[in-house]
Amino acid sequence: MSTAPASDLHPLYAPTAEHQMLREMVADFTRNEVEPQAERFDQAQVLNVDLFRKLGELGLHGITVPEQWGGAGMDTTAAVIVHHELSKSDPGFCLAYLAHAMLFVNNFFHCSNDEQKARYLAPVISGEWVGGMGMTEPGYGTDVLGMTTTAVRQGDRYVLNGTKTYITNGPDGHVFLVYAKLDGKITAFLVDRTCPGFRASQPIHKMGMRASTMSELIFEDCEIPTSNLLGQEGSGMLHMMRNLEIERLTLAAMSLGIADRCLDIMVKHGAERVAFGQPINRFGQIQRYIGESYAMTEAARTLVYTVALDVGPDRHNRLGSDAAKLFAGPMAKQVADNAMQVMGGSGYCTEYPVERLFRDAKLIEIGGGTLESHQKNITKDLTRVLVR
Repeated sequence: MSTAPASDLHPLYAPTAEHQMLREMVADFTRNEVEPQAERFDQAQVLNVDLFRKLGELGLHGITVPEQWGGAGMDTTAAVIVHHELSKSDPGFCLAYLAHAMLFVNNFFHCSNDEQKARYLAPVISGEWVGGMGMTEPGYGTDVLGMTTTAVRQGDRYVLNGTKTYITNGPDGHVFLVYAKLDGKITAFLVDRTCPGFRASQPIHKMGMRASTMSELIFEDCEIPTSNLLGQEGSGMLHMMRNLEIERLTLAAMSLGIADRCLDIMVKHGAERVAFGQPINRFGQIQRYIGESYAMTEAARTLVYTVALDVGPDRHNRLGSDAAKLFAGPMAKQVADNAMQVMGGSGYCTEYPVERLFRDAKLIEIGGGTLESHQKNITKDLTRVLVR
C-alpha cells in the first residue's frame, strides 16, 4: 500500500497543520493496523471490534465533537480525511466507523441535551459502545416520509412499534438514533439494548462492505423513557436533514479512498506486467484506463474537499454534498472496474484487493441516498435558484 499522493498535501486537502497531522496519523494507522486484517474480516463478514475501539483511542470517534465534550473538535474536512484514508484499505470497516461517528455521534451531539450528552458521549467516543442510526424500513428507503414505525407516549415513556432494515452496526450496536412517527410527525429517539421490546435480527449478508455488519432493528412494544427523546417531539426531520450533508460527503470520501487505491494498483501493475515483450502500459488501451481513472479521481478529490469547506453545524450546502456523492460514487466503481480490466484475471481473484474494492464501491451508489435521490435534489435546488 502506497503513501498518500502528493495532491493530498495541497492546502485544499489539508488546510491546516492539524489536518495534515491527522492525515498522516490515519494513513499510518491504516497501513499498519487496518490493511493487514482487511481481507480476513471481509471474508468472515464480521466487524473487528478491537480495531474499532482503537479508533477511539486515537480520538477519531468524536472527530466533530467539541473538545469540552471529549471530542477532537475538528471540522467536516477532518471527517472527510479520516474516511478517505481508512477506505484505501478497508471500506467495509470504514462504513462501520461512518455509521458510528457520523450517523450516531455527530448527529446525536447536535440534537441532544446536556443530560443526554453526559450519559452517552463518553462510551461512544471511546468506542466502548458501538452506535448506529435507524431510518430505512422494509417498505420505505428514500421515501423517508412514508416510514411506518410509530411512537406513542404513555406516561413517563414512549412505546415504539415497527422495523428498521439495512442498519449498519445493527448486530454490534449498543445504542441507536431511531426515527419514528409520533402523532404523524417524525421524531428522534435514543434506543439502546436495555430497552424492553427491542432486538436486532440475525445479520443480513451482503455483496460488499462485509467488514461492517448489518441487520434489522425490531421494536415490539419497545419501551423508551421520555428522557430518551431527542430534541422536541416532531423535530426529527430537522435533525435528519442536518446530518445528511456530512454523511454524503464522508461517503464520497470513501469513494475517493477506493479510487486512490485502485489507481495505485493499476499504475504499478501496468508498469510491471509484460506482454508481447514490453510493459502493458505501453499499449494505448491501458493508457486510456489509467489516464481516465486519474482524471476522474482528481476531479472527485477537488469536488469533495471543496464542498467540505462549506459544510458544518451552521453552514449548509445540500447542493454541493449531493453533487459530490453523485459524482464520486460511480467514479469509484468505474476506477475499480478499470483496475480490474488492467489486471485481467488476477484482478478478478481474491488474492488482490481490487476484487473486494469493486464490490465495496457499489454500496455508495445506494447508501446515504441513491444516485436518483441526488439527481432529484440537485434538480429541485437548481430550479429554486435559477427559475423564478
